Amino acid sequence: MEHRVINHFGIITDYATKHKLTITSTQYTQLADYLTLLQEWNKDKVNLTAIVEPSEMVRKHLLDALTYMPLNPKPPARLIDVGSGGGIPGIVLAIVWPETHVTLVESVAKKTAFLVHVASHFALPNVHIVSERAETLGQDKQYRAQYDMATARAVAELRVLVEYLLPLVRIGGKVYAPKGPTPHVEVEAAKTAITTLGGHLHDIVNINEPPLEPRTMVRIVKHRVTPGTYPRLAGTPSKKPL
Repeated sequence: MEHRVINHFGIITDYATKHKLTITSTQYTQLADYLTLLQEWNKDKVNLTAIVEPSEMVRKHLLDALTYMPLNPKPPARLIDVGSGGGIPGIVLAIVWPETHVTLVESVAKKTAFLVHVASHFALPNVHIVSERAETLGQDKQYRAQYDMATARAVAELRVLVEYLLPLVRIGGKVYAPKGPTPHVEVEAAKTAITTLGGHLHDIVNINEPPLEPRTMVRIVKHRVTPGTYPRLAGTPSKKPL
C-alpha cells in the first residue's frame, strides 16, 4: 500500500513547493507509512475513516492537514487536536512540526489505541495522547489554558466547538476551526459563545487549493481568561449551546 500512496504524493510536493514548506524525505516517508497504517487499521480493527482510496486519502487527509502550515510560518509550541479520531490533523502536524508538542484527544478507546500505535511506531516524542472528553480536560489544570493552538476537524458546529477549545488555549493563543466555503451564518451564531468564553474572531481565511474543495479556516484568538464555569459538564455544550 505504501508505494500506492506515494504514487499520489505529487500534489503534496507541489503544495510544499508553492508555499515554500520544509518537509524532509524522512517526513514524506512517515506520512506515507501513516496512511498505510490508517488504511490497515480501518479495514481490520476500527472505523477510522470513510476515505480509503489512496489518491483520496492523500488529498482529503494529508493535503487538508498541511493547509495549517502556511497559516503558521512559526509553528506553535503546543497544539491540541480534539476528537482526533484517526489523527487528522494532529498526527500529520506532529510529523511535519517535530518541535511542536502535540496533544491528541480522543474519547473512543479503539481510536485511542490506533493513535498510541502510530506514536509508538514512528517514535514521536512530541505526541501525547489522552483518552478523555474535551469538557473534562478543559477543567483540568494540566490542560486548561496550556496551548498556543487548539483545533478539531468535523467535531461540532462552531458555537459548540469553541466551548471545547477556548478553555484549553492560553491568552493570545488561537482556535483553528476548519469549515466549509461559506461559514458566515455559523460564525454569526457563535458570536455569543465566543465572547462569553474570552475570545474574539481573528479572521476567516479562504483556502482555495485545488484539488481540495474550497473551504475556510475560522481563527479565533483568546484575549481574556475563560470563566471557570466553562466548559460545562460533558454533553452539555452540544445539548445546550451558548
